[in-house]
Parts: sequence; C-alpha cells; structure tokens
Amino acid sequence: QVQLVESGGGLVQTGGSLRLSCAVSGRTFNDYAMGWFRQAPGKEREFVAGISWNNKTGYGDSMKGRFTISRDNAPNTVYLQMNSLKPEAAAVYYCAAGSCIRTMPTRLYGISYWGKGTQVTVSS
Repeated sequence: QVQLVESGGGLVQTGGSLRLSCAVSGRTFNDYAMGWFRQAPGKEREFVAGISWNNKTGYGDSMKGRFTISRDNAPNTVYLQMNSLKPEAAAVYYCAAGSCIRTMPTRLYGISYWGKGTQVTVSS
C-alpha cells in the first residue's frame, strides 16, 4: 500500500507562485512514476505534470513553461512549482503514483494510488 499526502496549497494572487509537495510512503519510491492532476468545480480531472523514476518529465499543454515537477528520494517527495498563476489554475490538486509517463497524449498512465488533494485558489 502507498500513501500520498499533498501539502502546500492555499490562496495566491494572480501572477504569484506556489509549491506543492506530495509525501510518499509505504513502498519503494522509485517503483513509481509520479504525477499531479487537478480538478476544478464542474470540470474533469486534468493532467498537470508527471515525472518518471529516472526524472523524465511531461506536462499538460497549458502548463508548459510555468509549472515544474521534480522529485527527491530523500525524503520521498514530489514537488510541483507553479509560477505566474492565473485564476483558471484554481482547483484541487491531486498527487498520483503510476507506472509510466507517455505521450500522445502526455500524461501519467497506470495510476495505482491517489492522494486526497490540496486546494489552490487564485485571486484576481
């Protein structure tokens, strides 16, 4: 069993930055590719960014250039640095553990575990 616990969400002004963290426990961290998804009210869950065990990354189309995903094996944590935030970025952000990052479309595949999410609010 794997536990994913997100943190770092909150309220930020348009143009501001936030860094989300996802603490991973319960299994070998490098067994999984990791990713972030987000879901706004009334919308489908959307892929934000993913990172493989060997640090290959992939991003959703609207996130490129402003969001950066990284992972640290000590401690077992995945980060999402979000810069130049826009009001449309407001959502619940979820951490996920899966099998791989693939393209066409770019996303995290083979998801086995989800975190409970952290709220990001962007004021205009």
